[in-house]
Amino acid sequence: MPQHRKIIQIATPYQADANNGNWRTAHRWQSLLSRDYQVIVQGDSRMPKPDISATSELLIALHARRSAGIIQQSRLTQPDKPIIVVLTGTDLYNDLPHDAEAQESLRIADALIVLQEDAIQHVPMPYRKKTHVVFQSAKPLVAAAKPAGKLNCVVVGHLRAEKDPSTILHVFNHLPVDAPIHILHIGSPLNAILAAASKAKMVEDARYHWVGQLSHGLTRAAIKRSHVLLHPSIMEGGANVIVEAIVSGTPVLASEMSGNIGMLGKNYAGYFPVGDAKALAAMLQKGLTDANFLLRLNIACQARAKLFLPSIERDALKNIISSLIRDI
Repeated sequence: MPQHRKIIQIATPYQADANNGNWRTAHRWQSLLSRDYQVIVQGDSRMPKPDISATSELLIALHARRSAGIIQQSRLTQPDKPIIVVLTGTDLYNDLPHDAEAQESLRIADALIVLQEDAIQHVPMPYRKKTHVVFQSAKPLVAAAKPAGKLNCVVVGHLRAEKDPSTILHVFNHLPVDAPIHILHIGSPLNAILAAASKAKMVEDARYHWVGQLSHGLTRAAIKRSHVLLHPSIMEGGANVIVEAIVSGTPVLASEMSGNIGMLGKNYAGYFPVGDAKALAAMLQKGLTDANFLLRLNIACQARAKLFLPSIERDALKNIISSLIRDI
């Protein structure tokens, strides 16, 4: 370990109470890198703290558009300080084609990070050479025994349009009323209309239960106990909850969109068309009646599990950082 630890600033446009993927990524990276660097996480990167910016020797900024202010200020005031920009799902699949600030962040950055392998093709061609894939990680858990004769599913995602909770709510319209398929939904009510619909669904069908936000420990326990994780996102940069499912022995049924394909692989058999509740219902019934279906999915997931180890994520980050700054 070097005697002098370099100071790394991680800037995210969200505060801790957002409890979203950007914030969790920032704090996981702080933990992974703290043995070798002094790592400071700054929430709400639109308002950079001068003391942090002045003393840090490398900036990692999550979100090309929302962190554009601190990215531009850092380059202007400390032109020699390396900048790494982490591209989120909103960057890749919404902002980059038309947003000037997001495009400028890509130009300024010394290195870019995407969180899954399919994202590379959505990075503008001139910047792909400086783009690195860093898979997220989670501590592996011992797989739990799953009860037979029913299918317990879990959804982990805040109630907002990008996570497409409506597909989950509509899936029961395509299932037999007596099918023992239960869905536990974990996530904060960020959208009042979706929250009202979720409450109504619980009254209408006892097999659906929305519990709001839970602690990370309780969420991981729920994932571990479930037969399958459902992940119906419309837009996703690379969901860590997929990682948490895979390293807990729980297979995934996911919408067939870039962020999920980049996590689970192009040939994964557990995809359903985006927004297609009927197709998801058919897969759930198959999971209930065909034990080999979930077994095949789990085997495929476990083949990917080696990508999502904390040591792999840490080494990937260190390699990028060490290529930009030298330890003393």
